[in-house]
Amino acid sequence: MKIIILGAGQVGGTLAEHLAHEENDITVVDTDGGRLRELHNRLDIRTVSGPASYPMVLRQAGCEDADMLIAVTNSDEVNMIACQVAHTLFRTPTKIARVRATAYLTRKGLFAHEAVPIDVLISPEQVVTDHIRRLIEYPGALQVLEFAGGQAQLVAVKAFYGGPLVGQELGFLRRHMPNVDTRVAAIYRRNRPIIPRGDTVIEADDEVFFIAARRDIRAVMSELRRLDRDFRRVVIAGGGHIGERLAENLEHSHQVKIIEHDLERCTTLSERLDRTVVLHGSATSKRLLLEENIEDCDIFCALTNDDEVNIMSSMLAKRLGAKKVLTLINNAAYVDLVQGGEIDIAISPQQATIGSLLTHVRRGDIVNVHSLRRGAAEAIEAIAHGDSRSSKVVGRAIDEIDLPGGTTIGAIVRGKEVLIAHDDVVVESGDHVILFVVDKRRIRDVERLFQVGLTFF
Repeated sequence: MKIIILGAGQVGGTLAEHLAHEENDITVVDTDGGRLRELHNRLDIRTVSGPASYPMVLRQAGCEDADMLIAVTNSDEVNMIACQVAHTLFRTPTKIARVRATAYLTRKGLFAHEAVPIDVLISPEQVVTDHIRRLIEYPGALQVLEFAGGQAQLVAVKAFYGGPLVGQELGFLRRHMPNVDTRVAAIYRRNRPIIPRGDTVIEADDEVFFIAARRDIRAVMSELRRLDRDFRRVVIAGGGHIGERLAENLEHSHQVKIIEHDLERCTTLSERLDRTVVLHGSATSKRLLLEENIEDCDIFCALTNDDEVNIMSSMLAKRLGAKKVLTLINNAAYVDLVQGGEIDIAISPQQATIGSLLTHVRRGDIVNVHSLRRGAAEAIEAIAHGDSRSSKVVGRAIDEIDLPGGTTIGAIVRGKEVLIAHDDVVVESGDHVILFVVDKRRIRDVERLFQVGLTFF
């Protein structure tokens, strides 16, 4: 595909990296020449320097025959105008834009072809908020991903000493829990992927990705680690868009406090939120954390725009007695450094957002893409179409499907039913197939599996 990415920031740069490795024709546009040079030296892509919404710059970038425009600059307005220009002057087929301000997002009918012609809206704050909310819903999970409208979930947990499954073969799980159907999609041991088989033995500290129907998730988690008690008391450091949205989502079911250093923003938050306690001060103040009984806090979420503040406040909160700490980190290089020590969960907003962008770039009927382990692996939800003559998957049992190396099918969602992928399950047309791809180089092969042959038409 010929794709133009507007904005060479962290999301634009990470996206260019993902897509360039998949044999796409990528052009990145930005006003920052240094950032463009750095990307050009590292990746096989074209770069154009200039304001992303200018018609001349878009023409130079090749908008006349581009398949897709992805506008992820730091300005909502530039992203919106760029899509308008691409639609009006160049008839670009697919336009994706990042829009952050709720003032735009809450206006019905604004993003339509006859108004601002954006085909897909991406709101990173909403994506990250949903991601954090699911982690709070399942204490002890490192990642929780939803498929088929939340009917099936893929959960990553760290196996602990003393868990019933630790030291056991995976085949034991089925005998031990005959009434719960689940499948382990992948295991990461010392950062290396293991494709699970029935005789694979789970070791303590393994990162285990398993898939199950939503109702069975807690039961499976309890086999791998002792279940943490539900989070009730939540402290949020940072009252920006993500902090506010998270508080809004949690305040009717949890006890929520927000710490915000900007007094004006504190006033706004206290007016907008119903039950959340808004505190004016610094999240790195030991005195403030002690005054607010941080030792009683179930989870401390550091969500400011400053990585250093997030990391330091999380470490301080943990040392002062917070049960769990979750930290938002923009610099991808920091994420692996800090997670698993004093910081329980580190979240990269770029990686959370990349999945929703990749969903619209994949070929075949791909309805969901989640980037895992800092982009090293992907979980994909694809819809099977056709019949046994036109499709490589429909009408075949799972053990008959020629899956690319490093790929496993975790589950199939058929209507309201979640079928865990055992070898004899036959794929039907219309099934939502959930796959786990450990080797990113095989993504194209996975897409081809779900592209329908000519006989279907």
